[in-house]
Amino acid sequence: MGEDKRLAAVVALAQGMAAAHGSREAWRSAAAGACRALGGSFAALSVWERELGRLRVLVNVGERAEGEDEFPEYESYPVHQFPEITEFLHERWAGGGEPDAWVETAQGPAAGGRPGYVHQRVAALRRRGRGSCVVAPIVLNGRAWGELYVARPAGDPVFDRADADFATVLAAVVAAGIAQAERLEEARRLAYTDALTGLANRRAVDVRLDEAVERHRADGVVVSLVVCDLNGLKRVNDTQGHAVGDRLLERFGSVLSLCGAMLPGALAARLGGDEFCLLAVGPSADEVVKAADELCRRAAELELGDGVACGVASTEDAIGPVRSARRLFRLADAAQYRAKALRAGRPVVAGREGPDDTVVRLADAEPSGEGAGERRRFRGRQP
Repeated sequence: MGEDKRLAAVVALAQGMAAAHGSREAWRSAAAGACRALGGSFAALSVWERELGRLRVLVNVGERAEGEDEFPEYESYPVHQFPEITEFLHERWAGGGEPDAWVETAQGPAAGGRPGYVHQRVAALRRRGRGSCVVAPIVLNGRAWGELYVARPAGDPVFDRADADFATVLAAVVAAGIAQAERLEEARRLAYTDALTGLANRRAVDVRLDEAVERHRADGVVVSLVVCDLNGLKRVNDTQGHAVGDRLLERFGSVLSLCGAMLPGALAARLGGDEFCLLAVGPSADEVVKAADELCRRAAELELGDGVACGVASTEDAIGPVRSARRLFRLADAAQYRAKALRAGRPVVAGREGPDDTVVRLADAEPSGEGAGERRRFRGRQP
């Protein structure tokens, strides 16, 4: 490949990774771009999991052999099977060398290879009908991150030293792309996370609830929402200080997360101030009410505060058609408001009889009285 073509391939790889949305797309773009740049038929990107002493494959692209899934869940290899990696990354590179790639063929090490090791890759090349591969270490933030692997089929020209040098350049581009993807992912995580409790925030709930209601309308999946108001936070702040109030919020956040774990895939969130929620997609309404009941019980046992007012709304209960996230939120909010007014020690459930033998209906879903405006500001989105 000429210099101009290789430069264009580097640019295309960098652009592809920059345009990726999330880590998975970045991994796929990295492997696919390197595969094209090196004229390979197959490529893989793996991460070095130090604590487990293994290389875990993140993505396979191109002509995959049997057992090579695009995004494998369990494909990993003990690092001791590839001593060149341990020797190179721990000794040569850590000792001041530069990361560079090497070539292996189905007949053994090639030009740019590292002779003297037992290469399980050689057997793998033969087994999968591949004639050669080039392996490039990926170094991120001054530490070994993983490797880029590109292979060609048997019968094609084997990789040479020039290919190995080019793979080293590609690995550096991949490292920069991975760093950028990780920074963006962290920024997205922070945008959807409550800084104090580490739970999801209101923005995350809005997005997930909209998606859940669309699934309910399309497939009938059960969507349930638990809205909670932590009692006594203002008193704690006024009498013991905001640091103690923050501790109460954190502790309740932990309780909410624990109870949310009773519902597979549930999202635990802090909406703002003393307001929290659980969003469950799939579990039955009875399962959600049971988790909400446990939440009330545990909140009442907290050292600080005065328990929690808890309202539940589920599409499985008699609440009528749910065509928008706003409607389900309003019903759960109304149930919570009823629980707070009654000082109920258990959740009030929309569409079911509550502690006062009344049923929360849509007509009850607009809180009124002191604090109602603030509740609408936090909870109610404009139609």
